[in-house]
Amino acid sequence: MNFETDENLLRGIEGAEDAAVYKLTDEIALVQTVDFFTPIVDDPYLFGQIAAANALSDIYAMGADPITALNIVTFDLELGLDVLSEIIRGGSDKVNEAGALIVGGHTIEDKEPKYGLAATGIVHPDKFFSNSTAKAGDLLVLTKPLGLGILATALKGKAVSEAEIMAAIDSARSLNRQASLAMRKVGANSCTDVTGFGLLGHLAEMMRGSQKAARIYVKDLPVLEGALDFARMGMVPGGAHSNRKHVSKTAEISPEIEPAMIDILFDPETSGGLLISIASEKADSLMEELKKRGAFGRIIGEIFEAEEPKIEVV
Repeated sequence: MNFETDENLLRGIEGAEDAAVYKLTDEIALVQTVDFFTPIVDDPYLFGQIAAANALSDIYAMGADPITALNIVTFDLELGLDVLSEIIRGGSDKVNEAGALIVGGHTIEDKEPKYGLAATGIVHPDKFFSNSTAKAGDLLVLTKPLGLGILATALKGKAVSEAEIMAAIDSARSLNRQASLAMRKVGANSCTDVTGFGLLGHLAEMMRGSQKAARIYVKDLPVLEGALDFARMGMVPGGAHSNRKHVSKTAEISPEIEPAMIDILFDPETSGGLLISIASEKADSLMEELKKRGAFGRIIGEIFEAEEPKIEVV
């Protein structure tokens, strides 16, 4: 069977979607994704939580509910099995918080530890969200502040301690579950999550898929405390430069914006928020629903028609 042309494959690899969607019945579709990475914090338990929340985020971006997950681990045994146990415990606790189950996994020896999940969710075949269905007139809502990649770089450089950036760590290890539920209740047109390609990288994918243009207002961007200061010091991960190069032909950035804020725009986030494109008349309702559920939300821009996909940053 050629799954690339299977009529039940509702979303595959062709559209840079956050996850694949495969129809099982008229009522149920599977949503599948995988993500894993090297530690961005020193505490193994926190690392496990962040990695799990990051992997589950793709499920939530599709408007689905996670049901199972498989651990993916590479580990250096010289670090001690107690460290491995804490990583897996962190991931397991986060999966349990999501109402899902760890049902297995695979571990190999490697000098560089890595952890993440292959996650599966379910959604109604007609009710999942895509990153390619934004509409002109929509407003863009972001559900977590930006800058974790920069703070993680500062942490690796010993310029800051985990205790000093715990608010950022708490943001990274928080699930996008409530934001997803709010989006589903109010109704949105399109959604993606902000992770390794940065805000503008993921927004560029949304614009290419939707054949629309976006305008981002820098003054409205939420930024994690300390991230802008460290960006000004040059503590910017290499991925930010790669992201900027990748999106350079799509993004038009005002020359009045300071270089450090531009670094924030391209920062390779880990377990960032959902980026939701929603009809303007529903935006207030979404913000109210997010607040009601204890989730963060900020309107950061808008969608408009253009001759070709692009992003304006002003």
